[in-house]
Amino acid sequence: MAGTIEALVPGGQATPGPPLGPELGPTPVDVQDVVSQINEETAAFDGMEVPVTIEYDDDGSFTIEVGVPPTAELIKDEAGFETGSGEPQTDFVADMSIEQVKKVAEQKSTDLLSYDVKNAAKEVGGTCASLGVTIEGEDARTFDDRVDAGDYDDVLEA
Repeated sequence: MAGTIEALVPGGQATPGPPLGPELGPTPVDVQDVVSQINEETAAFDGMEVPVTIEYDDDGSFTIEVGVPPTAELIKDEAGFETGSGEPQTDFVADMSIEQVKKVAEQKSTDLLSYDVKNAAKEVGGTCASLGVTIEGEDARTFDDRVDAGDYDDVLEA
């Protein structure tokens, strides 16, 4: 391959402008073709920031690899809010069910360090704590302890 470009783009809404245009402009690829293919492949992540990697050859051919959006973006989408809390310890912006946490953990499983859903859910819980999102109505900072105590084994080990 002649080169690789990595960028975060809005799912299904990439444009030939920044961040892609300035990166792709000097390459031999057709920028509009790249943007169109990215939009097709990221349509399911509409409105979320999605990491993409574009590898291109000197002949103008290219391949696109679409990553999974950041955990925070998946949480915001799943819980239905726009911005995390400025005071995540006291000002909570949303609440997630254990099923929603499991869904995000499964979506992110390839990018997380965890070997199983239970530990992946704990990683998602940490992101919830930093965003000001409660889990099952309780502070996400206590989520790890509740998981370790087996409170959610029926969902997370299913």
